[in-house]
Amino acid sequence: MTQYVAVLGATGSIGDSTLALLAAHPERFSVYALSGYGRLDKLFSLCQRFVPKRVAVPDDQVDTFSQRLSQANLDIAVVGGQSGLVDIATDSQVDTVVAAIVGAAGLASTLAAAQAGKRILLANKESLVMAGSLMMQAVRQNGAVLLPLDSEHNAIFQCLPASIQQDNQQIHDEHHGVRHLWLTASGGPFLHTEYADMQQATLAQAVKHPNWSMGQKISIDSATMMNKGLELIEACHLFNLPEHRINVVIHPQSIIHSLVEYVDGSFLAQLGSPDMRTPIAHALSYPERIHSGVKSLSLYDLAGLEFLEPDLEKFLCLKLAREAMQSGSVATIALNASNEVAVQAFIEAQVKLTDIALINARVLEKIAGHPEVVESLEDIMAIDDVARRYASSEVRLCQQ
Repeated sequence: MTQYVAVLGATGSIGDSTLALLAAHPERFSVYALSGYGRLDKLFSLCQRFVPKRVAVPDDQVDTFSQRLSQANLDIAVVGGQSGLVDIATDSQVDTVVAAIVGAAGLASTLAAAQAGKRILLANKESLVMAGSLMMQAVRQNGAVLLPLDSEHNAIFQCLPASIQQDNQQIHDEHHGVRHLWLTASGGPFLHTEYADMQQATLAQAVKHPNWSMGQKISIDSATMMNKGLELIEACHLFNLPEHRINVVIHPQSIIHSLVEYVDGSFLAQLGSPDMRTPIAHALSYPERIHSGVKSLSLYDLAGLEFLEPDLEKFLCLKLAREAMQSGSVATIALNASNEVAVQAFIEAQVKLTDIALINARVLEKIAGHPEVVESLEDIMAIDDVARRYASSEVRLCQQ
């Protein structure tokens, strides 16, 4: 049976890998809908290639994009903005929603997909960082299926028993014997760089990841290790565990993507080449397996795999993420919002790379007295707004 797929965030790196896999397996998958935000020329090319039924663009681009499609004799319905994304995510014709929009912008549509009982392939980690409890509740109550695309979470998922894969509350059943989860981190481009030198890092240096080809924002988060901090928070919700049972280890080679530690002393790990097509192929076809097109890992060529403890003074963002998870939802929402503002300020050369962690720390201090009331999407976005204003103020202070 053909699976109809909506790729939200189709013009990014996850979109590229997902669409390559969908195209390689036309007997199994059909592209029903796409969305894009900044790279509309690329989105138009994708529409020409895949001819989806629907496409979502920014509100102010709906008419222009519709005309462009019409001139190319493409009969594709165009919707705009957040409401358009939500409409696609809940479309009765859609079986699978690939949630690959970067940042808070992907939250509403991902939550809507869960409430509509969809099969969700989750690359938008901010959905769980900001709304973990709401998301997981919506998944359970509406019979949705949530499959992680991040290589680390997908690796952990693969190393867990099938009963836990299907119901994360089973992880607390002593019969399964799960002791800890281990998230691996590459350490990013500044793993062996002194903190003083990191203060002078350029944008070009920060986005030059040693192992992965990723978008600008996630590459910068990898450079500060905020990405691993966000993944830690995400893992707590995905796998229903408190943060103290999830460890982070730096593994510069990015061959072991994560591990599960069991009470009998066993460690189960998922290995593979650093290529996002592997976890995407796994999630698309789960519980079956399909060819991903990824070059097979040569065990004979592996040597000198390293495992290092993170330096939490140098990579303060990772420490802040753990502390935010300990504090609760208000702190995790604020941390994500602050980080998005601080990263954008670094991209625009308004602050230094090392200022990102300092801005995040100050915002968490300011938000600490905020009431812990997070019961709806509106509550989340209100906290997000306050944190962004705090972060913008801290950015201005850094410039003085």
